[in-house]
Formats: sequence, structure tokens, C-alpha cells
Amino acid sequence: MRSNLLIGAVCGLITALCPLAFGQGTAADDPVRVLVGRLDLERYKATIKGLTEFGDRRQGTDRNRAAVDWIERQLKSFGCNTGRIKYEYNAPQPQWRPQSRVPIPVAGGEIRAGAGGARIRGIAMPTGVNDAPEAQPDAKLRELNSQPSATGAREEVYCTKIGATRPDEMYIISAHMDGIGWGEAVDDNGSGTALVMELARVLNSPDVRTERSIRFALWNNEETGLHGARAYIAQRAALQGIENPPGSGRYPEPKWLGMIQHDMVLFDHGMPRADGTLSPEQRPEADVNVEFQSTAKFADQAMRLAFFFRDANEKYATDYPAAVGHHMTNTDSTPFMDLVPAISVREHERGMQIGAGWNPHWHQPTDRYSTYSDKDFRLGLNAAQTTLAATAQLTGAALKK
Repeated sequence: MRSNLLIGAVCGLITALCPLAFGQGTAADDPVRVLVGRLDLERYKATIKGLTEFGDRRQGTDRNRAAVDWIERQLKSFGCNTGRIKYEYNAPQPQWRPQSRVPIPVAGGEIRAGAGGARIRGIAMPTGVNDAPEAQPDAKLRELNSQPSATGAREEVYCTKIGATRPDEMYIISAHMDGIGWGEAVDDNGSGTALVMELARVLNSPDVRTERSIRFALWNNEETGLHGARAYIAQRAALQGIENPPGSGRYPEPKWLGMIQHDMVLFDHGMPRADGTLSPEQRPEADVNVEFQSTAKFADQAMRLAFFFRDANEKYATDYPAAVGHHMTNTDSTPFMDLVPAISVREHERGMQIGAGWNPHWHQPTDRYSTYSDKDFRLGLNAAQTTLAATAQLTGAALKK
């Protein structure tokens, strides 16, 4: 556990953290612990299961649009004020093909290039994207995913918890809701989408008050190159902190204090064995990985934010620890990282571990609800506990008397 002295020191390093400092209190009078206790494994699983109704939710399809509508209905049912970003996506539709990576044998493992430079990583397997319909043996799911993506209009949904005393400042809690691979896109990224939706549910409860605002964003078009997140930035970055109308106390786009992305949070079974198989269970060292990018403009602030999340995990998460990595890449936090402290919460370091074949379901037909066990889903729940605990502290969350 972290001492009050350490929490106070962190307060001096990260803007807007001081409302959380000092006085850990007991479980009964700690609002953060009460809020984290409102997360539930079965509710988290049910939200993920609801997303499987729309197959892989590939952008530019009817199933994607239906999923956006469903997510919005859920957010509204929580009492969270919703909005949409509308944009055009007219790039040529990618023709996905498996992208194998050939490892270079060395003593004790293999050395492969990756984000941040080469690393010795043990056994590595080819990774890629499945775009072969026949690879999906379930005829019903194959039919659900059969409509191809088309260019044109896109939409993505968000909702906002308005801060009571600092409505002009906010944290962005996000995930992408689209997927590929001819499965159900459960880990990538139903797991992150459900996490954000569950946090929206808890933090928009009638008895919860936050000092600062929180935006819960579900990006579209991540799989085509982070286009949904980029559209949000293009449309809303310049609006930050502007009161509209003047004197109203309303801030359609509060100033961004931090951006926290969630992308794949279920599966940490370790590196492939020599024969290419993986353990059927979570590895004993499974953890929630919190990444920042060491080359970002706001790298120092993002690093401190990442370690703050790790400390929140240590105090409030129930099963899995958190580890901090500095190779954040290839997810929707990347376009934000030179504009605001940005981190990514996930199951692995993407560039170093997923890229080495540590998740055989990534963009594959096997990324289905039935693939994962309760131990897997509980890793996602612990990621939710981590983000909820940190965000509650950052925004000054309290329970109304």
C-alpha cells in the first residue's frame, strides 16, 4: 500500500490530483472503495455479451451502426448526457492479409524489432488479421458478419458526467467499439467498450458527485487507423474550456486533463510454448498493463498518470496487479499523446507482447465470448476497478449524503 506521504508527493507532480490527498479512511467511509464495490463481474460480462449481438461491429456496416445505437441507449439509461461525433471516412477499404513476423533465433530466446527498439522475448509466433469468412465455422456468426464495409458517413457516441465545481475541466475515459476478424470482437474491443460503459453506469449514479467532468467516449474506426479518435480531436480540440453561451457555466468541451484508453483487457496467458500452443489459463504473472509513450510531448505527465493508476490498482483492485510500460502504441490514445497526458490500459504491451503472438485471438474468428473464462473476464474487471479508482480520485468523486 502507498502511504499518505507518497500520495502527497504525487499530488505535487500531477495537476488536479490534490483533492484526493491524505486521509485514506476506512472501507466504510472511503467513497472510492464504495464505488469500486459497485462494479460486478456478471454485469461486466453481460455488457460484453450484449455487444456480441452485433458480431464484429466492423465500421461502415449496418451491424456497426446498430451497435452505436445500442451503446447510446445504454448510456442514456444510466442518466449520462449523450452526444455524437459525425464524420466522413472515404479512404479505400483495407484488404487485410495475415502479416507474419519472422523471429531471429538467439541464445535463450529470440530478438525482434518492436516499439522502443529490439527486445529478447522468448518464443514468438506469427500474428495478423483474419479476413477469410470461411475461417469462421459458426454459420450464423459468419452470416452476421458478412456485410462488407463501405465508405461514407460515420458516427460515434460519447456521454458526459458534468463536474459540480470544475465543469470546465475533464478526463476522457475511452475505448473503441469497432472490430474485425470475423469473430465477435470480444477482447478487441468489447472488453474495453464494456469497461467504459460500466464506469459510466457507476459514476452517473444519482448519489455520485464529481468535482471535475468526465467524458466516456466509444470511438469508431479504430481498426482503420484511429480515424474516430482523430475526428474527435479535429472537431473538438479547439473548443476546450470555452464557455458556451458566455456566462452560462456550460462548457461543451471542457479542458482535457488526461486521456485514458482501454483496448483489450481480458487475455494474459503468457508467451507461446515452443510448439506454438498457449496455456489455457491466465499466467500466474498476469497483470493490468498501464502504458504511456516515452516519446510523447507529455511523456513526463503521462508517466506520472500511469504510476498513479498503478497505485490505485494496488489499493483497490481485487485480483490482478498493475504494471507500467512505456511503449504505448497503435490505439486511440496515440493521437492525443501530444495534446494531453495520455495512457492506455490493456492486457499486454501491444508492441512487445501482442506483436509477438501472445494473444492468438487478436483479430481472429476465435475472439468470441465462449473463448474466455471467468478468470479472463475478471482481469477485465480488475482493469475497470483500476480506472474507476483512479478516476474517482482524480475528479474528486464523493457520495451525496
